Amino acid sequence: MKRPAFTLGVEEEYLLVNKETRDLVSEPPADLLPRMSDAIGTQVSPEFLQSQVEIGTGICETPADVRADLMRLRGAVCDVAAEYGYAPIAASTHPFAKWSEQHHTEKARYDQIAKDLAGTVRRLLICGMHIHCGIEDDDLRIDLMNQVSYFLPHILALSASSPYWQGEDTGMASYRLTVFDALPRTGVPDSFDSWPEYQRVVSRLVEVGAIEDASKIWWDIRPSVRWPTLEARVADVCTRIEDAVALAALYQCLLSMLFTLREKNQRWRVYPRILIEENRWRAQRYGVTRDMADFGQGKMVSFGDLSDELVGLLQEEAKQLGCTDELMHVATIARRGTSSQAQRVAYDEARATGADHDAALRAVVDHLIDETARGISTTSP
Repeated sequence: MKRPAFTLGVEEEYLLVNKETRDLVSEPPADLLPRMSDAIGTQVSPEFLQSQVEIGTGICETPADVRADLMRLRGAVCDVAAEYGYAPIAASTHPFAKWSEQHHTEKARYDQIAKDLAGTVRRLLICGMHIHCGIEDDDLRIDLMNQVSYFLPHILALSASSPYWQGEDTGMASYRLTVFDALPRTGVPDSFDSWPEYQRVVSRLVEVGAIEDASKIWWDIRPSVRWPTLEARVADVCTRIEDAVALAALYQCLLSMLFTLREKNQRWRVYPRILIEENRWRAQRYGVTRDMADFGQGKMVSFGDLSDELVGLLQEEAKQLGCTDELMHVATIARRGTSSQAQRVAYDEARATGADHDAALRAVVDHLIDETARGISTTSP
């Protein structure tokens, strides 16, 4: 079988905040998104809530290409938002915004989703990062989806950026999935024997009238509906660009490694979903700060050690793909901590200087504004 392209594409959703109040912009001016489109073109689009925007990179050969495009796109969003006194934050929840005060975007698809999903979708004040990897063969896409699902909790742990919800510290590293899992057709997918079997499942749901098409399946990983890619959807939005790039490198290297095993008539073991979901929960709760189950060894292992092992396992793939430095950053995240930890540090530092709870949460927003734009050349002050 011909080696897949393993090209990359990354989608990030941002929350728009008012830089004066630090609260979300629940009803932005009608010309805001058109202004962003003027600056970015079709690489920016609305999201379910009016306080959100989504950007998507072009087709990237390497994680370095992902970095360049993300920097350009984030910079443009920052610049246009600044014209209105706003700023984007790359985090999966806002520290104190209320979901009940948000308004969904007026669009036929979103109107239907709001009608179908009722109260569950009105609470969807969350953002995610989706990583696409190009795999042209349909059956191969399903085969690799079955195997790479084992690593979804690791990706989630490394991306965690949603500790706060409506002004409270949830105790979670990624509260986002707690909200998202209230929707149907979410979580870790079942394993499938082939592309036709996957298609039969989708067709059955369509035939009975449950969904219109596969775009209404919101698993942590799925074959993309629009492109010949395998789309990892489990990750929180990474506040720092270099962290997002590292996860793109990790995902690309994992899929490349699994294909290399296939060429040697080997494969990664496909574990029962309940085992993967146990690690998924630990990633939601603890991020990179606690142990995760290594089901191959049959014991709990510190996430730092797991990340070192993972980076070591993927060294050869990273060398071939030209992303060794980006992959190595995975171990840095595991030891330095994720956005969730940094947000809590910002809160604690504000409280230590005398800020009350509300002021400390505003300080967290300031931290997120700064970190979202870190390293980006913008025209805004």
